[in-house]
Amino acid sequence: MDESGERLNRVFAALADPTRRALVARLAAADATVSELAEPYEMSLQAISKHVKVLEDAGLVTRSRDAQRRPVHLDAEIFDLMTTWIERYRRTAEQRYQRLDAVLAQLADDEQPQVFPPKEAS
Repeated sequence: MDESGERLNRVFAALADPTRRALVARLAAADATVSELAEPYEMSLQAISKHVKVLEDAGLVTRSRDAQRRPVHLDAEIFDLMTTWIERYRRTAEQRYQRLDAVLAQLADDEQPQVFPPKEAS
């Protein structure tokens, strides 16, 4: 498998967890520290840190150092890779549905009763 395929595997595996999806949604609004991310959860700081590490390994987030803070940032670049992959299959599915629609329309036209003019009396 190529490198982008491996990256996609890590990203989709990371996003399979609802807690990690919620963390991504929260980071889409603003950067936050692990402590700030942990606030709404009844989960230990270590558990949230592990979730952030999975997101980081997948390339979804990065961490930086800002004095005493270590904010977590959402990395938008990986979403371009995901969008490209999803869009390719969306277009393929759309083309298949368009072909199916054309076949069904043709079948409907073929099943229309044909009306012939009455025969003239000879």
